[in-house]
Amino acid sequence: MWDAIRANQRRSFVLITLMAVILVALGASIGMAIEPQVGGLFGAAVAAGLWLILWLAAVAGGDAILLSSVGAREIGKEDAPQLWNIVEEMTIASGLGRMPRVYIIDDDTPNAFAVGRNPAAAAVAVTSGLLRRLSRDELQGVIGHEIGHIRNLDVKFMTLAGVMVGAIVLISDVFLRAMFYGGGRRRSRARRGGGQAAAIMLLVAIALAILGPIFAQLLYFACSRRREYLADACSARYTRYPEGLASALEKIAQRAASRSGADTRANRVLAPMYIVNPLEARSAFSLTSTHPPTELRIRILRRMGGQAGLAAYEAAYRQVTGRKGGCIDARVMEHDEPVPARPPAHEPETRQQAVARAREVGDLLDRMAEYLFIACACGLRLKLPPNFSRPSVRCPRCGREHAVPAAELAALSAAAAGASGRTDPARLPPLRYRRRSGGWESFRCDCGSTVQLSPSFSAPFVRCPKCGRRIGILADGR
Repeated sequence: MWDAIRANQRRSFVLITLMAVILVALGASIGMAIEPQVGGLFGAAVAAGLWLILWLAAVAGGDAILLSSVGAREIGKEDAPQLWNIVEEMTIASGLGRMPRVYIIDDDTPNAFAVGRNPAAAAVAVTSGLLRRLSRDELQGVIGHEIGHIRNLDVKFMTLAGVMVGAIVLISDVFLRAMFYGGGRRRSRARRGGGQAAAIMLLVAIALAILGPIFAQLLYFACSRRREYLADACSARYTRYPEGLASALEKIAQRAASRSGADTRANRVLAPMYIVNPLEARSAFSLTSTHPPTELRIRILRRMGGQAGLAAYEAAYRQVTGRKGGCIDARVMEHDEPVPARPPAHEPETRQQAVARAREVGDLLDRMAEYLFIACACGLRLKLPPNFSRPSVRCPRCGREHAVPAAELAALSAAAAGASGRTDPARLPPLRYRRRSGGWESFRCDCGSTVQLSPSFSAPFVRCPKCGRRIGILADGR
């Protein structure tokens, strides 16, 4: 795999170099069109400086910006144990030194993507629709694909290339708008200042401003498609079950094709990073497509037969596409060892299991939205929204009246009773809450915010996520 990663890095270097040439040439041509004498050097410096500013912004917090743009929320192991365990398994199988952070997106369209500046600071985000619809083997295939992107340093390249394309588009757009609103004055100034040579440089600048972003996007898309093939091959190797990813891609593509692009939370910046581009699901494959045809990817995975190694994927790729040149370098193939595919890890899911999985995902989203849960003795579980303000609620099935779980005031010491500055959480009267079960449990803080306790929570106190107040937690029966 190291050979594959090095080959990937070489291609990335070539691609970034070509994009840098387009960026500098665009800046220089615009500068020379404005000032023929020294404008070329100045324009190139401005273009490079703009790229540096955008790159520093992406390095400082680009992944956090991308994740927040789709409403992704970080989760822990107890929130989604199966997903967490799969990410752990794929991290070990790929040889990553550190497990990526795990995020959930409240989006019914099944999909996933990975972001991060480097493997040590990466994250994997999956939609709630993916968790609802995929079996464990299918989910493992998708996570293996995203871990493959992290392992192959694709997330770093996608960030760098995206910033480069963004700088080119930004410079081109500013120049063309300036030409549109002040074109007559600039053309007459060019004729007076440099005659025919200045006019030619102005036409070159306009041509580069129009064609530069197109060429940069085509380079970006072409390399992006190749990386998708390699990530698919890595997933097959990590999971040793190519059919898992093939079946997952089939479900994702079918669901995405049945919905319009407006139904998903994905945006145009993040869409190329998803395992299946949700904004291209209905369109035909073209040079501007960020991903290979999903149907082609599925056929390659299913043609691998009883093998799961990189060489098997390369052979299947050539058979399906009919191309002599493959998607994985020959030197990588020389060191690749055969990996036999494994059988399915689990029996096909029953309808009851699928319903239970969907219910668990719904509960996770409700906890993230700060819903409050009350278990009734009749077996019904009540869910109260964060803005529910009444002190009690009646069960709609059996009619029992339930008090809304809330922290209560603990006994005040003399010092606490006379303390001033009650707006400081550390000096507010202490609260306490007595647990009623050993599972997920929620209650209201005095400020009205919902506090969630996981099944394994064992600390003597918890702090309110909104006001920061310390709340003592008593075990059931104490």
